Amino acid sequence: MEHAEAFLLDQIPQQYRALIPATLKSAYDAAALATKDEPIFNVPSAIDNRGRVIQWSVDLAFERLVKAGKWPYDIRWQQYEKPTGRYLEIRPSHCVLTISQVANPRKQPRDVRFRENMRLSAQGWLAGMAPESDSSGGLPHVLLMHGHQTLNFAHLAIPKGDHASGFHFRTRNLMTMPHVVSEPEVAIEDTDVEAVLVLKEEIDKWRKDHG
Repeated sequence: MEHAEAFLLDQIPQQYRALIPATLKSAYDAAALATKDEPIFNVPSAIDNRGRVIQWSVDLAFERLVKAGKWPYDIRWQQYEKPTGRYLEIRPSHCVLTISQVANPRKQPRDVRFRENMRLSAQGWLAGMAPESDSSGGLPHVLLMHGHQTLNFAHLAIPKGDHASGFHFRTRNLMTMPHVVSEPEVAIEDTDVEAVLVLKEEIDKWRKDHG
């Protein structure tokens, strides 16, 4: 198992990943129900932007998942670099997760400023999963990517610093996973466990040093 895969499994274990498909499906269904019979959402310009309604519904679904205690994480609403709106951050213990609709799950989401900043500031931790405190400026960034107009895939991924280079690690399609998972599908090797523990210790040290 790669260290990046082990770190992601530590931060978002299988039993919490198993809640992702149903949460996304309920959000997509809610968006479809909200727009089905409302004329304002069925003019051509609104249909072309149906993805925005889906994203609002997905944000609400995951906010509720956290507030209900089913995902034991924190949440924050953060401003975009230009104050034109806010996006949802989900906070496991040692990373930051954001949610994105993407057309192609093999590519990183659109390269907007806040994602660029999060990728680059976290690369000190993620370069080979070896801590480099001098170059680290933030927590590792995890993406939850899901299908655009159609919910045919969902993946968790740790992006590389170079937008075009893809991911340190990306899960298989979560929409095909069981809804109940009692044990990890792949055991984490001792060397990976040790590497993840060292990384988390370095992140804790960075937090202490940077308030």
